[in-house]
Amino acid sequence: MILLNFSHPFTEAQIAQVEALTQKKIASVERIFTQFDNDAPFLPQLQSLMANIALTPAEWQNEEILLNLPAYNFVAALLLAELHGRMGYFAPVIRLRPVKDSLPPRYEVAEVLNLQKTRNEARKERAEGK
Repeated sequence: MILLNFSHPFTEAQIAQVEALTQKKIASVERIFTQFDNDAPFLPQLQSLMANIALTPAEWQNEEILLNLPAYNFVAALLLAELHGRMGYFAPVIRLRPVKDSLPPRYEVAEVLNLQKTRNEARKERAEGK
């Protein structure tokens, strides 16, 4: 599995937590530095960011990809739309949470969010008129 990390670096412990939750080995962690200029349009910045990720169209569609989204919500939303277009589905997303009472602050993997399953369930609700 490929972990595309658009945020802070992962620790060995966090990698182990992800592998335990997914029951899959992470083959590579691609750290993608995500710093956007608020005074410039975001779409061209996203396109530049994506141009630096060395995955082929076949890899985008066929590799198991897991995401650690950037914290900035506007960038995360735009990124999800871009990735869905490239992959044809929503990739799962890692949710981190603070470790209680840790000094200095540390984060642990809380869960892996299955966005595609969430989307599919919502489609059922729409179909049923709820």
